[in-house]
Formats: sequence, C-alpha cells, structure tokens
Amino acid sequence: MFTAIIKIMRPRQWTKNGFVFFALVFDKQLFRLDALLHTIGGFLLFSLISSAVYIINDIEDIEADRQHPHKKKRPLPSGQLPVRAAWVAATVLVCTVLPLGYLLAPQFALVLATYFVMNLLYTKWLKHVPIVDVMIIAAGFVLRVGAGVTLIEVERFSPWLYVVTTLLSLYLGFGKRRAELALLATGAGSHRKVLEGYTIPLLDQYITIVSATTIVAYSLYTFSAPNLPSNHAMMLTIPFFVYIIFRYLYLINVTNAAGAPDEVLLTDRPMQISIVLWGLGILAIFYFS
Repeated sequence: MFTAIIKIMRPRQWTKNGFVFFALVFDKQLFRLDALLHTIGGFLLFSLISSAVYIINDIEDIEADRQHPHKKKRPLPSGQLPVRAAWVAATVLVCTVLPLGYLLAPQFALVLATYFVMNLLYTKWLKHVPIVDVMIIAAGFVLRVGAGVTLIEVERFSPWLYVVTTLLSLYLGFGKRRAELALLATGAGSHRKVLEGYTIPLLDQYITIVSATTIVAYSLYTFSAPNLPSNHAMMLTIPFFVYIIFRYLYLINVTNAAGAPDEVLLTDRPMQISIVLWGLGILAIFYFS
C-alpha cells in the first residue's frame, strides 16, 4: 500500500513545481543561502500539496480512468489502493503542508491554500469546461511562480515572467489536450468529458496563437526587464527558448508523445539538452557576465 500511495502522489510530476525557483533565479538570488533554503523548502511543500490534489483528482476520476488505455493502470482504478486509504493520505498531506507553509512564510501558505482550493473547484467542476480547464492549469503555474516570490525578499523581479509563464502554460495545456484527443480518437469524451468541447483543428489554432505570443513575450522580457545586463546579452537565450517551443510542437504533431509535459521533460533527450543549455545560458548571463 505504501508503494501505491507513493505512486498516486506522482513524484514524476513534481518537475512542474520547478517554477517556484523562478523568483530565486531571475532575481539573482540563487547564491544566497537563506533564499535558496527557503525556496527548496517551498518547492517540497508545493510538491506535497500538488500530490494531495492529484490524489483527490484520481478519486474523482476513478471510473473514467478505468476506461483509459494508460490511466487504468494507476493505483486507484487498478484496485491496488483502496479509496479510503487515498482519502486518508490526501487529508494528512493537506493538514501537514499548510501549517508548515505558514511557518515558512504566511503569504506562501496563502498561495498554497489558494492553489488547493482552486484545484478542488477544477476537479469537481471546472475541468469539464472547455478553455477554462486549460486556463486553470495555467493559473496553477502562475501561482507556483508567485509562491517563489513570497519566499524571498524580491528586489527586481520582472512582471514579464508572469506573462511568459501564463502563455507557456497555456501552450503546454492546449498541447496536452491535443495529444489526448489524438490518442483517444472517437472515444475521447468517455475518458475526459471536456474533450467533447475541443477539436484538433481548434486546438491547433489555440496552439499557434499561444506559441507565437509566448516567443514574443519572452523576447520582450530579454531586453526590457530591469535587472538584465545593459548589453542585452539575455537575447542570446532566445534561440534555445524557441527550440523548446518548436520541439514540443514537433512532439505533439509528429510523434503524439506530448500528452504529459512532465513525461516529455523526463524522456525526450533533445528537450532535456535544450532546457539545460537554456538554463546554463541564463546562469552565465545573470551571474557570471
């Protein structure tokens, strides 16, 4: 049962919570020990509260997941984990994380609570509403960035990063919906009700819009943020960012392998290399230029 609980917590998806580190990195505080330790603690707590959300979502979706070609292997639909044990695990996580978050920073605990309540609404109702479902996912990523801001004493964090985060997460969300629709074909609605409100041509239009605006927003950030080098060296990271956008688009349309962004991050080597190079470029320009 312990193994099943760990599995239903989806630690592989904790990579999404890396957005908590945005404030630390982009505010040039990566090498400040107190800020680093606060952010690491925030990352761990955000990962645990997101695991509680995953558990509750799996409880809500147990019948639909039993009809899904991949999700039916999860602990709840496969019968590895009783529903009652899943409820206990989720309750323990929430009751532990929120007080610890308050001790870390009261505003951080407020962000955690907002994220949790928003996802409860998403699990019960909002995930069945086309467009709104993806916008809620995007809001979750923005809250991750905001959580990182509450953990440190921000000096010159650019609001452009909130814009980039919003657009990038919309892009990933619509891409995930497209991959699900292509995988499940005509039976998509029986697995995820919201897919009845989408078509592949419609999602392609959404993806085209948000991918283009994401690139533009990031490009504007690289020469307009207040804490960047005056020689505009951050613009050198644009090609890596563009490749990441294009690579994900390639995976969506050619390989149909982009159903879950976290799985792409952990399995696609070109994506991993491009993200590492992009990150190294940012570190070099911010901290060593």
